[in-house]
Amino acid sequence: MKKFKLTGFIIAGILVVICLFGSLFIVKEGEYKIILRFGEAIDSKSEPGLYMKVPFIDNIKVLPKYQMTYENVPTQIMTKDKKVILVDNYTVWRIDDPVKFNKTSHNVSDGAQRINEAVYNSVRRKLSEVNYDEIISENTARGDLNDEITKDVALSLQRDNYGIKIVDVRIKRTDLPESNKESVYNRMISDRQSIAARYLSEGDEESKKITSKADRSALELMAQAEADSKKIVAEGEQEAAKIYNEAYGKDPEFYNLYRTLESYVVTMSNNPVIMMPIDSPYAQILLGE
Repeated sequence: MKKFKLTGFIIAGILVVICLFGSLFIVKEGEYKIILRFGEAIDSKSEPGLYMKVPFIDNIKVLPKYQMTYENVPTQIMTKDKKVILVDNYTVWRIDDPVKFNKTSHNVSDGAQRINEAVYNSVRRKLSEVNYDEIISENTARGDLNDEITKDVALSLQRDNYGIKIVDVRIKRTDLPESNKESVYNRMISDRQSIAARYLSEGDEESKKITSKADRSALELMAQAEADSKKIVAEGEQEAAKIYNEAYGKDPEFYNLYRTLESYVVTMSNNPVIMMPIDSPYAQILLGE
C-alpha cells in the first residue's frame, strides 16, 4: 500500500513539474512572443524576461522585433512623359504590433508580400506624376520621391492595420529597358543642347543690351563733360575780360604801356628783323624817346 502511495506522489510530482515548465516561457532580446489560445492571438510580450501561460492550452509564436530589409522585385513603371522604366527599390521595416501582424500576415513572408504590394502601388502612382529626367536627377525629385513614397506606404499599411512600421523606402535604380534606352538618351541630349542654345542666345542678347546701355551712358557723360568744360572756359574768359576792364579803367595809360611791353616781348623773341618808320610811336618807345 505504501508503495502505491509513493508511486502516486512521484507521478503527481512529475505532473506538477511538467505543468510548471509548460506554463513558463522566456522572451529574448530582439523578439516578440505571441500567446495563442486555440489559434487566436490574445497577448504578446516584447520585453526580455520570464512569463507564464496556460499549459496545454496556450501556444507561443515567435516573431522578430528588429528592423528588416525587403528587396522589392524590379518592376516596369510608366512615367508622366510615357517612358517605360525598370524600378528597383528596397524597404526598411519592422513589426510594430505583433498581435495585429499575426492576424493579417501570420509570418514574415506574408508581411513582406503586403509591403511589396503597397510599395509597388505607391511607386507606380508617384512616378507616373513626374518626367523621367526628373527621376534620374539626384538634385531634384529623387529625394522628395523617396520621402513621399515612404510616407504613402506607411499610411497605407497603417490604415489597413497590418501592424507594420515602415522606416524607409528607397529607390536604388531607375533604368530604361535596353530596347529604347539609346533613343531616349539621344532625345535627352538633343533637349539639353536645345536648352543650352537658348541660354546662349539669351545671354548674347542680354550682353548686347548691357553694352549698348554702357555705350549710351558713356556718350552722355562725355557730352555733359564737354558742355561743362565749355561753360567753365566761357566763365573764365568772362572773368578775365572783367578783370582787364577793371584794370584798364583804373589807369588806361599804364595799361596801354603794359600791353605794349608785352607785345615787345612777343615781337623780339628769337631776334627778328623788324622794319618800321622811325617816327612811329612803337619805334619811339623802343628807342626810349
